[in-house]
Amino acid sequence: MTLPPLTAATTWRTPVVVLTAGCLIAMVGFGIRSIFGLFLDPMTVAKGWSRETFALAMAIQNLLWGIGLPFAGALADRFGPLGVMMTGALMYGLGIFGMTLADSGWALHLTGGLLTGIGIAFTAFSLALAAMARVVGAEKRSLALGLGTAAGSAGQVVFSPLSQGFIVAFGWDNALLILAAVTLVLIPLAMALPNDPTTPGETQREQTIREAVREAAGHRGYVLLTAGFFVCGFHVAFITVHFPAYVKDVGLDPYIGAYAIALVGLFNIFGSLLSGLAGQHWSKKFGLSFIYFSRAVAITALLLMPKTELTIYLFAAVMGILWLSTVPLTTGIVAQVFGVRYMATLFGIVFFSHQLGSFLGVWWGGRIFDETGSYDGMWWAGIILGLAAAIVHLPINEAPLPRLGSNTE
Repeated sequence: MTLPPLTAATTWRTPVVVLTAGCLIAMVGFGIRSIFGLFLDPMTVAKGWSRETFALAMAIQNLLWGIGLPFAGALADRFGPLGVMMTGALMYGLGIFGMTLADSGWALHLTGGLLTGIGIAFTAFSLALAAMARVVGAEKRSLALGLGTAAGSAGQVVFSPLSQGFIVAFGWDNALLILAAVTLVLIPLAMALPNDPTTPGETQREQTIREAVREAAGHRGYVLLTAGFFVCGFHVAFITVHFPAYVKDVGLDPYIGAYAIALVGLFNIFGSLLSGLAGQHWSKKFGLSFIYFSRAVAITALLLMPKTELTIYLFAAVMGILWLSTVPLTTGIVAQVFGVRYMATLFGIVFFSHQLGSFLGVWWGGRIFDETGSYDGMWWAGIILGLAAAIVHLPINEAPLPRLGSNTE
């Protein structure tokens, strides 16, 4: 597809405008995505569903997010992000609206799971990150990715207590209606992103998406990065969906669970920015190993410490620093090794692994709780996987690849 040259009509999309719009997209899209766990208890009680029923819907949502993102990324890399994100915003809103009408488990799986998952994929903050990466120089790219990731966490800070307030004041169904309407804000925000998928200042090569994917698949570091990101999804999705219920199960007020999720988002703002800064100066793979090892330590401490309000908040703060701080480093390695021309596509494939982990983390969390009455098995699984991920990242070669078509590391 031949794109027209930049005209006066598009020059208003300066780096500041693009970075601001990208951050707001991440804030709204990820902020709403992160609060579905607050609806687990009120929806299952109102509908008489098991936790596994709700958890499977959220697991399907995460899986469809993962399946859809490589396709969304490929379309955005080929034609630009505007049409992709506008379509996604409509599906996102319809899926959340449909959750209010669901009167059976399969209806919830279709609306809150399949439809919402595809909507999230086509409005994913990684698409905004790719657009942001294209308007800054390579020397500032890691920081820009950290800024966009931090904005997603800012959305978590805002939407978690706000959504809990909506649930208390208006009921869970009306709270979902409000959130469905908010997702439509993503449409005008997407219009501020550049719709040209090429990157100014980067040498344009005659490489197709298929060739780029084949090149990445032959790179051992890319395969290891993809495997390690599975663990990130397992941790994040399990905690996002089940932690508010876990807090209530140990005898604490539900608001503490909502505040804990908000606290995760608050501290992740700092974690993401620090990760982005660190990625500009030090090895990204060692940073990832440190993050996963630290998650294992934090979960172990949670299991061993008494379950008090302070313990919950301390765990949330520590996990917040480690939460999405993996994203600037993971996307940074992809861009550093393969360039940014097909960054959305290549990260979409890595992210699919993340969402496979999310699917299992959410679904198994509900199933294990229903079978054992406890989340302890999931916490221990998170510890083991965190240690494994810390090891997996160490052999990754971060050196940029010669172009075109070399599969050497």
